[in-house]
Amino acid sequence: MKPTIKLAEASAPGGAKLSLHEHDGAFTVRLNGQALMDSRVAASELMIGELATERFPRFGKSRVLIGGLGLGFTLRSALEGVGPHGIVELAELIPAMVDWNRTHLARLNGALVDDRRVVLHACDVWQVLGRTDGVRFDAVILDTDNGPSAMVQPQNARLYDERGIARVFGALKVGGRAVIWSASHDRAYEKRLTQAGFTVRVVPAKLHAAAKRPAYILYVADKVPPPAP
Repeated sequence: MKPTIKLAEASAPGGAKLSLHEHDGAFTVRLNGQALMDSRVAASELMIGELATERFPRFGKSRVLIGGLGLGFTLRSALEGVGPHGIVELAELIPAMVDWNRTHLARLNGALVDDRRVVLHACDVWQVLGRTDGVRFDAVILDTDNGPSAMVQPQNARLYDERGIARVFGALKVGGRAVIWSASHDRAYEKRLTQAGFTVRVVPAKLHAAAKRPAYILYVADKVPPPAP
């Protein structure tokens, strides 16, 4: 049996320990020893990008914001969706995640960090959502922490309360779409999205394509145009 190798370790804000491990060609990121993400079960991350960009014109100039790099699967899917002329802005607070993608994970998805269509923000996605330069997004993807039940950083909970939802709503163009990953179905969060003005669809997501049952939830929240007077 091939051994599991610890490739790197870093501290997350707040003092939690993140570590990157490799076993037989598969990669796992652990938080204080608990598995946080795994390259063998990335179906939901790929699905997020597909849902966010499914209505984009292939050769348009669409702009997407992603909160959270992870193992790069969401970034891969979003780049496929925006096509050759789109832009993907990526906000990643933990520098080690970017470093690991460029080095240990270069042959997985890591090379995409330096794709010419990617604008990298070394900060919390909260800050990018609150920008005041007038730029609006066709889609916002939150693949951050554990969804509405924050696990890595307590401050991530603000992304999912009324303030955070308002920031997402304001960052989107009219007709834009937010897609949010969640470890479980949170009816209170779904209600908050609806109350903020989104039209919401709940999409079950599997661990991997061959899984018999869904394991996660994706919230697809559309900022529909207001009704004509």
